[in-house]
This record gives sequence, C-alpha cells and structure tokens, in this order.
Amino acid sequence: MLEIRDLCLKYGNTAVIDNITMSISSGEIYAILGPSGCGKTSIINILAGNICHHTGKVRLNNAALNNRQKAVGLVSQDYGLLPWKTAYKNITLPLKIKKLSIENYTDKINYVMEKLNINHLKNRYPMSLSGGQKQRIAIAAAFIMDLDLLLMDEPFSALDQVTRESTQALFFHIWKDIKPTTIFVTHSIEEAVFLGQKIVILSKAPGKIIKIIENPTFGLSDVRVNQTYLDICRDIRRLIKGEWEENYI
Repeated sequence: MLEIRDLCLKYGNTAVIDNITMSISSGEIYAILGPSGCGKTSIINILAGNICHHTGKVRLNNAALNNRQKAVGLVSQDYGLLPWKTAYKNITLPLKIKKLSIENYTDKINYVMEKLNINHLKNRYPMSLSGGQKQRIAIAAAFIMDLDLLLMDEPFSALDQVTRESTQALFFHIWKDIKPTTIFVTHSIEEAVFLGQKIVILSKAPGKIIKIIENPTFGLSDVRVNQTYLDICRDIRRLIKGEWEENYI
C-alpha cells in the first residue's frame, strides 16, 4: 500500500501542494486529475525522489519510501529515451542501472515487447520512431522491472487523439496482467476515467483534493461508449466548472 499523509510543498512563500492525503492499495491505479500548475507533476517528483523539501509522509508497504531500495518506474510525456541507444537498449537500461542481469529478465522483456507490439522496433533509434512508438518503448522500460510503484506524468498528452487512445489501450492491456501499484497524473477527464480505478480531482494551485471518485466503469470492455463512462465525464466537468476555469471543456 502507498500512503500519502498531509503532503505539502512550497517554493519560497508560494504553496504548490496543500495537505494531500490518500491511500492506494497494492495493485491499484489512481488517476490524479487537475489543471496546469496545480502540483500534479510535483506529486510525481516527490514520489520519484526528485523533490525532497516537502512536508508530510510518504510510505510504501509500511516503510518510508526509499527509491534506492524500491523499484520505482517513471513514464513521462517526453519519453525519457536516450537518442544514442537503440529501442532495446533503452528498454533494458533500468536493469543496467539497478545492476540486474538482463539474461534473467529475457522472458519478461520479450513478453512486454510482444504485448506492446514493439518487437520489430528493437534495433531502431528514437529519432526514427513515431511519438506513439516512443511512448510504448518508455512504457516497456518501466514494465520490465519488478515494480513496487509505477508513476506516470501525463504520459499520453503529446500524442494525437487516435494514437493516444490506442496507446492507452495497449498500456492497460499489459497493466492488468502485471498490476503494479500506479499513480498517473493528467489534465484529461476522459483519460482519467478510462484508466483510473479511482479519480482524485485537484483544485487550482495550491493543489488540494476536491473529491475522490470511485470509477465503476474501470476495466469494462468498450468503456468509451459506455453510458456510465460518459455520465462520469459529464459529472466531473460540472464539478470542476468554476473550480478550474469558467468554461473548461
């Protein structure tokens, strides 16, 4: 279980995150939905160990979150791929960083690459890949680890609508087989409702929790045309109108 208690963050006198508290059970995926500047990425960076001057507590499986001891995967919107390495070497880079034997993970690497339909890309370099292909490489690099926690920072926002939806579907296809404890942040209502078991809605900066919504459509087939899915998207729009922007669409 990931426990976040009374999490606050300031830069100087400016509050960015205001008293965030939530608990995520092992194997759950939470969507954090909020407008630009509300501290979504800061939450991810705190959990990734990139920001340390916060207050409050973060615990994973009843111990303080230590990124050197835990396997924490991060997938970001800019892919995070090294341009001088092939797709395969980018995928296996987290294993090398952790000084783990690639040979011991061969079956999992092949499984993940097959699930994401990227076997044919293994010898290509990032500059020759499309945005969707790069994102699938980045997702594979996270999933080959035996993850304690997966963090995703608006991972699909740089993709066009059709590519975004197909990549989301591929991601979910492999996620439900492995089920790492996951937090992803987004400003897209549809993405949050498609991928989140629970949807955490943040206010404008400083980000604080407005509401946490249970998602009854999570995992359903053809969810995007499900009436309940559409109703939840509509209800969230009503909730955040005036809270984010007057005419948020």
